[in-house]
Amino acid sequence: MNGRHRYPDGYLLVMPQNSWSAKRERQYEHIKEGLEESGRSEKESKSIAARTTNKARARAGESETSSRSSTEDISSGRRGGLRSRRGPGGPTRDQLYNEARQRGIKGRSRMNKGDLAKALGR
Repeated sequence: MNGRHRYPDGYLLVMPQNSWSAKRERQYEHIKEGLEESGRSEKESKSIAARTTNKARARAGESETSSRSSTEDISSGRRGGLRSRRGPGGPTRDQLYNEARQRGIKGRSRMNKGDLAKALGR
């Protein structure tokens, strides 16, 4: 199956490829170790690290084939930063709006970012 294994719990593990450069090997190990330190399982860490590294390779033109979402989507690092809910601006208005929608807060469509944050108790 070309370096891919599916665990019984559904995780897809994409093993590091021979075509990875030393830089990509370091990137894979760095991501995997960071995920494991933050409490992810080894299987999940390996899977996420491999997918992230493969996407970076596709975006840099280092892979023979790549999906449109790998090359045209925002980078993994930027996407992770947007989802982190941290940083100078905190969560985006859209993130706050979605959380307000999930909690069923009335009048959310007319609220700005500050109003949403206040309604959510932040």
